[in-house]
Amino acid sequence: MYIKNKFKRAFSLIEIVVSVFIVSLILVAVGSFQRDVFYLNDVIQIGLTTQNDARKIIRPMVDEVRSASESSLGAYPLATTASSTFIFYSDIDNDSLKERVRYFLDNGDFKKGVLKPSGNPLTYNTSDEKITEVVNDIINTEIFTYFNSSYDGTASSTALVQPVSPLDVRLIKIQLVVDKDPSRAPAQISVGTQVSIRNLKDNYED
Repeated sequence: MYIKNKFKRAFSLIEIVVSVFIVSLILVAVGSFQRDVFYLNDVIQIGLTTQNDARKIIRPMVDEVRSASESSLGAYPLATTASSTFIFYSDIDNDSLKERVRYFLDNGDFKKGVLKPSGNPLTYNTSDEKITEVVNDIINTEIFTYFNSSYDGTASSTALVQPVSPLDVRLIKIQLVVDKDPSRAPAQISVGTQVSIRNLKDNYED
């Protein structure tokens, strides 16, 4: 009788050990699954945020560029046409004064500077420029590509070579490549568009 009870106790201990082991495996599996679910959700949210951030600036920027015109002092509509900086004049707030609008890349941040003319007579005082960050984590350095009136919308059209004279530009291509964290998903996202300027000579329909 004593031996029988001993075997019963031994068997019960083995059952407990096995049960604990199985429960531990289940808990690890559930924890890993939850971690993967949260990670995937985080990845999706990062991707959506990145796309929205990039598109958020592209839409109004197209309207501003398309309506570029002579400054309030009579300067040419386009002031700077570099690969990572584009400066132009446009009445972006519909108050009849032409703001000096500067889009530029600064250490991976795509920024916008707005300078409203002031004084009598009117002047553009660069110290009055208001700068805001519009899109972060930009990984490409060639944001702006410029074309002259020979652009026909095909791959054979050749972009103007830097340094580009503002007088030659008739169409601008804008490309933003965003990657919040190159070491993890999602992959980089590219958002781009092109816009022609209505108020330049030899212009054509966009």
